[in-house]
Amino acid sequence: MSTTSLPTCPQCGLDNTYPDGDLLICPDCSHEWSAGAAADDEDSGPRIIKDANGTPLADGDSVLLVKDLKVKGSSTVIKKGTKIKGIRLVYDNGDHDVDCKTDQGPFILKSEFLKKA
Repeated sequence: MSTTSLPTCPQCGLDNTYPDGDLLICPDCSHEWSAGAAADDEDSGPRIIKDANGTPLADGDSVLLVKDLKVKGSSTVIKKGTKIKGIRLVYDNGDHDVDCKTDQGPFILKSEFLKKA
């Protein structure tokens, strides 16, 4: 049961948040934030997606992987240092926020494992 007056979680985007004193808590990802910060985030516009170094990313950027990534459900590994060209940012897919194509196929990756090339 979700309450429509409470904002969705800024971390995972789900709407199961609940208040606990001055904080809002998401039971799905355990993210906690202040109610005042939630109001500020809503006014700031679209979310800014940043790489592992904190550099903002944009559609069409080229990035490098900062660690080896195992592909879920496969024995494939995308190696550290792989250059990915022409990324597309995705804002409504939880914490997987970069859509891209590699030699191994198309993937949706977390920006925390990428750095701008």
